[in-house]
Amino acid sequence: MSEGHFSYGGQAVIEGVMIRGRKGYATAFRLGDGGVQVDKHAWDPLTNRHPLLRLPIIRGTPALIDALLIGYRSLMASADVAAREDGIEPPSPIHYALSIAGALAIVIFGFVLAPSAVITRLDINPFVLNVLEGIVRMVFFVLFILLASRMPDMRRVFQYHGAEHKVINAFEASGRYSQEDADEQRTLHQRCGTSFIFTVLFVGIFVHALFGWPTIWLRLLSRIVVLPIIAGLSYEIIKMAGAHKSSRLLGTLVAPGMWLQRITTREPTPDQVDVAIRALDGALELDAAPADA
Repeated sequence: MSEGHFSYGGQAVIEGVMIRGRKGYATAFRLGDGGVQVDKHAWDPLTNRHPLLRLPIIRGTPALIDALLIGYRSLMASADVAAREDGIEPPSPIHYALSIAGALAIVIFGFVLAPSAVITRLDINPFVLNVLEGIVRMVFFVLFILLASRMPDMRRVFQYHGAEHKVINAFEASGRYSQEDADEQRTLHQRCGTSFIFTVLFVGIFVHALFGWPTIWLRLLSRIVVLPIIAGLSYEIIKMAGAHKSSRLLGTLVAPGMWLQRITTREPTPDQVDVAIRALDGALELDAAPADA
């Protein structure tokens, strides 16, 4: 493929798909009248700012920050489009800030403090405690996804998630990504964010075990401090799994995340695949544009 080793990817948003390329990202939205709006934005990755940020493991954190920032902007843009389509005023920046604060609170208390609190009174080996905490955290994550999947609006987002994967899979397989090419592909992908999160939870068990089992507030602090290391290791695993899809070892490591994608992706409709195609078109157009364009 002429695109070399760069890995295109993205995420589903409200009634749309975002695809990120070398030079920026494009988000395509399905409008109420059946049309498709495509927004394209240039983006200079953090890993371009300094050679050290491109080193293995270290590069995981800036790549994650880039993904979170682009994902947030794309999701908020899709919320604005959806609001205008419904004839209402788009949410204010304060509303978005409160939403992010609420999401962070859920992550900290639901996936960090709560799993520790569940088993904190057990008097067993610290390593076993960390393993149990990690298992409880994974169970909480799976339950959260299952509950989310029962929401009608989320089911449509999961369909767009499947559309994104099918189009990216087709592009990576042959360089072609028409409707017919995408129809032949599955809705799962090794580099999916679902797989990344589950890998973070798994790798975290062993990294956290190095700190023993201190008080709950020290555990919380240690989880935050070592997050860049865990994210970096998980990033490398996911990256290698995507590059070496035939590897049994890597396939085994990311298998649980792939299984979870059967919940976070759904078979898309042709019009949803078309939106993903338009998003990839936009990302490729950004990459093909002259540097001073």
